[in-house]
Amino acid sequence: MSAVIVIPARYDSTRFPGKPLAPLRGMPVIRHVYENSKLAASADDVIVATDSETIFETVLAFGGKASMTSKEHASGTDRVAEVARTLSCDIIVNVQGDEPLIRPEMIDDAVNLLSDEGADIGTLAKKVGRAEEILDPNVVKVVFDHEGFALYFSRAPIPYHRDDWGSLDEFKVQSSKFKVFKHVGIYSYRREALLRLTGMKPSGLEGIERLEQLRALENGLRIKVAETSLETVGIDTPQDLERVEKWLSISS
Repeated sequence: MSAVIVIPARYDSTRFPGKPLAPLRGMPVIRHVYENSKLAASADDVIVATDSETIFETVLAFGGKASMTSKEHASGTDRVAEVARTLSCDIIVNVQGDEPLIRPEMIDDAVNLLSDEGADIGTLAKKVGRAEEILDPNVVKVVFDHEGFALYFSRAPIPYHRDDWGSLDEFKVQSSKFKVFKHVGIYSYRREALLRLTGMKPSGLEGIERLEQLRALENGLRIKVAETSLETVGIDTPQDLERVEKWLSISS
């Protein structure tokens, strides 16, 4: 199956305007994402989808591919779908434009999930390593069945170990004892599934949890999940950028 990575990158972020262009170790963030994505063995091409002429020109300047998209999209998924309509590949991979630490192995794992003919969408999950992440609503949790298909995604602690954890007011947990998985936000889509998803109206659970993947589940699309030991860090604020810069300095 042929796969193309599409990286949505918009300029007007509320918390960090222009973050795809922010310098990180001498290169814009978007170039880190692009170069790491190019290393994925499963992908035939990488395209940045943007509504910014500056981002578009920056990508072309470092030798990358980019496509201008509408400024009216409600989400990065919609932006990816606009580019997907112009492609003839089997699989589209959505890699966020603010994740410079994305690993090519993660992309390959997401693509390989779609070798299961029953899967419409592939994504990754990692076992929670810190107890505080279980209660953090910014850390999305996922539960899946014995075949790896997602049952639900939530900002709440799921599954809830009632007999061991007690009430939320007295919440205490040694996270190593329990299997709680957090969602790692990379997606592989069968092209037709992506176009179906973005043609659907937002769903009820999606509106409650503010999680777009629940629209897929509510409408019968099947999301297959693979466990990963790897993790990526999204850049939402200038402080996040500083943390990633320090991490890269230590690891290099």
